[in-house]
Amino acid sequence: MVATVTSIHAPDQELARMTSLFQQQQQAFRQHPMLQASERIADLKRLKEAVLSYQDELATAVNQDFSCRSKDETQIAEIMTSVHGIDYAIKHLKGWMKPSRRQVSMLFAPSHNHVMYQPLGVVGIMVPWNYPIQLAILPLATALSAGNRAMIKMSEFTPATNKVLQKMLASIFSEQQVAVIEGEVEVSSAFAELPWDHLVFTGSTAVGKIVMAAAAKNLTPVTLELGGKSPAIIAPGANLKDAVERICFGKSLNAGQTCIAPDYILLPEGQQQAFIDTYKATFAHMYPRVRDNDDYTAVVNERQFQRLQSWVADAKEKGADITVVNPANEDFSGTRKMPLHIVQNGSADMKVMQEELFGPILPVVPYRSLDDAIDYVNDRDRPLALYFFSYDKGQQKKILERTHAGGVSINDTLMHIAQDDMPFGGVGPSGMGHYHGKEGFVALSKAKAVHRKGKFNSGQFIYPPYGGAIQSLIKKIFIR
Repeated sequence: MVATVTSIHAPDQELARMTSLFQQQQQAFRQHPMLQASERIADLKRLKEAVLSYQDELATAVNQDFSCRSKDETQIAEIMTSVHGIDYAIKHLKGWMKPSRRQVSMLFAPSHNHVMYQPLGVVGIMVPWNYPIQLAILPLATALSAGNRAMIKMSEFTPATNKVLQKMLASIFSEQQVAVIEGEVEVSSAFAELPWDHLVFTGSTAVGKIVMAAAAKNLTPVTLELGGKSPAIIAPGANLKDAVERICFGKSLNAGQTCIAPDYILLPEGQQQAFIDTYKATFAHMYPRVRDNDDYTAVVNERQFQRLQSWVADAKEKGADITVVNPANEDFSGTRKMPLHIVQNGSADMKVMQEELFGPILPVVPYRSLDDAIDYVNDRDRPLALYFFSYDKGQQKKILERTHAGGVSINDTLMHIAQDDMPFGGVGPSGMGHYHGKEGFVALSKAKAVHRKGKFNSGQFIYPPYGGAIQSLIKKIFIR
């Protein structure tokens, strides 16, 4: 089992350390409040080189925390994504930092308006256990791009990864610029309550509500990257083989422990068995065996494993049909490996139909018409991701215009998150705010409006004492 106490410090010591570091970062920011582009780019380059230098050690640590996760999967989903995001920021940062000139009305001429993007100060980053590298590094890169200092609260469920990440960041940054905090719920709660200049949280909707309530005590602005039940809709007439292949990859990556993993399938009535048969063949090609296959990730810890098992049991007890996708008919006892469980005939009172699954469980929901599928999605909380499978442009337009989701991939899964020039973020219960690309830079900057005048003051014409002249001016300007 994975240890749940991650910090080398006792909780009281870590709380004291956290408070001290926060104050140190605040003071350091006041002494150097506006890093130039060259300084920020140098920080980003150091971060990139450190990630590349430590990639093997990081992948080994993640594998240890999960008990099994492929090095290749970590490199694809975490290392490569992080490095590409940093590269994109380096390339575009000078352009993002340029003040934006704005129009001046004739009423206020002669003068000059512009918006400058100023660092906020000290940013808090709360990292979940499912992608501990990517979800620490990308928000950190965004914070550094915007010229901020940052403190990162790692999950208690990834102790090995935390240790390597802390060592890696300490090798390139002082703790007055970037610091890593560990600990369990007590430390997380105190972290969320600090008066950050901005707080970035990635995790469940339920915990996101708690974090937002804690941040509200200080009116701390938040970026919440949550989750929810992300649908994959297979349209009438869609190519089933193409759709299943892409769904299978998106659901199998990290054993479904992904905030934007397909959470359930909507498909035309009568196609359920064809979907299952195609899925089983596709999965068997990708993962001929599961138990001893290093390419297939284990459930992160016993607590999460038992949660998933109990939800499958709940569905069975309430009448669902369960298909276990187990190509080699293996016995998984004594492991935390869990093959995909496809759920048919789900009902609203089942946990698998209510909660974000975050694991290898996949309900299949038939629909009569595409309009019915749209209604099914819209009757529920707005998800972090939506996937639609159809090569018909009219159907694609209909889905995009009539549904809401944090992001959409058409004829694919997951890949919208890897697009460096697009924002990533939820909507409603699946989150708020964005942190990728330019939108992330803007979110972690203060867009400060600046109005500048010279020696001539046009405002003098509306100064008191008021009289006929001002009334004449008002009529001339405002009354048509």
